[in-house]
Amino acid sequence: MVFYRRNPVPGGTFFFTATLDDRRASLLIDHLDALRCAFRIARRERPFAIAAIVVLPDHIHTIFNLPPGDADFSGRWRRIKSLFTHALVARGVPLVRNRKGEYNLWQRRFWEHTIRDDDDLCRHVDYIHINPVRHGLVAHVKDWPYSSFTHYVRRGMLPLDWGGSAGLDAGDFGEPPA
Repeated sequence: MVFYRRNPVPGGTFFFTATLDDRRASLLIDHLDALRCAFRIARRERPFAIAAIVVLPDHIHTIFNLPPGDADFSGRWRRIKSLFTHALVARGVPLVRNRKGEYNLWQRRFWEHTIRDDDDLCRHVDYIHINPVRHGLVAHVKDWPYSSFTHYVRRGMLPLDWGGSAGLDAGDFGEPPA
């Protein structure tokens, strides 16, 4: 059995990947309004800031900044996943249950990386924004509508043509290779 070790740093900044169980599914973008609602409710109940995010058909990459004294990112993810799952059930989306009676929508765990410094943060923000290009969903970063990239452009933090059409080298950060 694999033992996962989390790094609960109160007030920390963390990169996450949360993935649907069915990697061929597109439920995250098909029901983006329900996902946004799940994030909104979770943030209202237990505040956190989102430094960057990209929603792909079957997984999400995001960076959370937790408030001082609070390290419970697992509870926030549990709430987001639960809210989204229940929203889909309420919409009549057919979801399969496992032998424990739980819905098999999400992979049980999520990938987490503690952001160490400003350079680490910048590399992970870049990874988030280039991800739709890496997955072949669009040719240019600016063309993916489910990303914080446009927010970074509006604030003057990145140019509209950032990333070009070939993308950036993913480096040794982000989600682990398959």
